[in-house]
Amino acid sequence: MTKIVENQGREWPQGGAADQGQECAAGQGQDQPQGGAAEQRRLAGIARAITVMDRLRSPGGCPWDIEQTHESLVKYLLEESYELADAVDNNDRENLREELGDVLLQVLFHARIAQEHPTDPFTFDDVAGDLAAKLEFRHPHVFSDVTVSGPEEVTKNWAELKKQEKGRESVFDGIPLAQGALSRAQKVLGRAARDERIVNALEVASENVDNRTDAEKIGFELLEIVRRAARLGIDAEGALRQTLTSVEGSARRAEAELTD
Repeated sequence: MTKIVENQGREWPQGGAADQGQECAAGQGQDQPQGGAAEQRRLAGIARAITVMDRLRSPGGCPWDIEQTHESLVKYLLEESYELADAVDNNDRENLREELGDVLLQVLFHARIAQEHPTDPFTFDDVAGDLAAKLEFRHPHVFSDVTVSGPEEVTKNWAELKKQEKGRESVFDGIPLAQGALSRAQKVLGRAARDERIVNALEVASENVDNRTDAEKIGFELLEIVRRAARLGIDAEGALRQTLTSVEGSARRAEAELTD
């Protein structure tokens, strides 16, 4: 029976490094800054950002920031995430740093709002503590005595530990319905690939398209393209983004020539 231990307001199955204390934080003997001036310098930026966010949300702060809610900020979180993806795709290192900060702002903002909840508050520190415990638990090959043969086994262990942690019954549990259809298709097919029986069932479903509408047929064709990309080790979402960037660039150049 898996034991459960409490960590930073969350419960984590015992056996990962959530219960290993300073030994885990030290990275198993690797040189890491442990307190003192080096640690303070490392954390100075995040401490300042938290202080600024507190000021913005406090009485006398920014009226716009004060009236925001989790719900009102979702569109900004998505927008900043897309802008970060653009910076990565374009190998734009200057913007990469800025866009990482903008995504961090959304995390700080949501955590600050959560801190004000009347019955179930939590802070940015709680969020960071939960994250650290989760990473330690899901990396027993780093923070515990588990041995792995390579990245594929790491991925397999991660999935099993996540299933244990979340108490999920289906491999498809936890895939966001709001996720873009292309990236969600990759996620569904990736989860299905863990069980050959599910893969076979999907293939059978894809074959029976004779009596389907044109829209349904197109949907299955798109799904097959995503499946083929997965077989080739290609990120279908990323490939389409790169192609659209190229096509848009060509279209912009043509547009400019027409207006000259």
